[in-house]
Amino acid sequence: MLLGVLFVLSTLVFAVQQGAALNESTEESNPVKEEEIRVDPTYKISAIAIPEDLNFAGEAVPQEDPEIMERIDREFLVNTYWQSNALLLMKRAHKYFPIIEPILLKNGVPEDFKYLAVAESGLQNVVSPAGARGFWQIMKPTGREYGLEINDNVDERYHLEKATQVACDYLKKYKEKYGSWTLAAAAYNAGTGSIDRYMNIQQTDSYYDLLLGDETGRYVFRIMAIKEILKDPETYGFKIEEEDLYQNVPTFQVEVDTAVSSFAEFARNYGISYKILKRHNAWLREPHLNNSSRKKYQISIPMKGYYKVGP
Repeated sequence: MLLGVLFVLSTLVFAVQQGAALNESTEESNPVKEEEIRVDPTYKISAIAIPEDLNFAGEAVPQEDPEIMERIDREFLVNTYWQSNALLLMKRAHKYFPIIEPILLKNGVPEDFKYLAVAESGLQNVVSPAGARGFWQIMKPTGREYGLEINDNVDERYHLEKATQVACDYLKKYKEKYGSWTLAAAAYNAGTGSIDRYMNIQQTDSYYDLLLGDETGRYVFRIMAIKEILKDPETYGFKIEEEDLYQNVPTFQVEVDTAVSSFAEFARNYGISYKILKRHNAWLREPHLNNSSRKKYQISIPMKGYYKVGP
């Protein structure tokens, strides 16, 4: 019995010694440097000061309403502290806003609606689960209704200028229906059927008084937060230099009124790659153009000197 106890004790002592030795070895081979776990003392996470005169497209926001202010605060916090996304939006906005702004101006649509495109797509040619596409997230029936060509070969929802014009037509129609740019924005997101139903049930015609679904209920507030952050990044803690921003590569237009059998060969004729051709003409959806109707298309070709092609 005694021998058994002594054996167990000696085994435990050996195990403890081995564990201590292993810990010492680990600590020596993986020393934790104090500076690696420090946080920059200047970095602070704080509440966001909300501007006192918020508006959307010149329409005042009822900031005296505490429920409204909570919803505004949420969007400012989420969009300010999602720093990587905010920086990407700033970079892309510098590239694409100069294309969008003149079209809004020409159509009499307030400039604030360029931020709607940011909220819809992040200024990317994305596809929603419902099938909406492009910067303005246009559905196929809507695009066709407003004159866009949409098929497997060509999809002009990806044509930024043409899609922006459709968005303007859509928004002006909603403004005429509701008498409010704010409700026009909400209807762009939810559709007129949903907005009409909410208004009839709740017997109010103010966006700020409507109890809407989560996405549409946040929608205008999100656009306003994005607008304020992109307008004045430094106020919200962002430091970004001019050279950090994305630049739009200048292009010229080539008119095509025939079929194109190979866009790889077409691109090579202009000293660019297939990839670059498609980057500048995302609306061309296949490696070729059918064009049996001999329709005239304008294809954007980047100016020489911006891309290096081949070895």
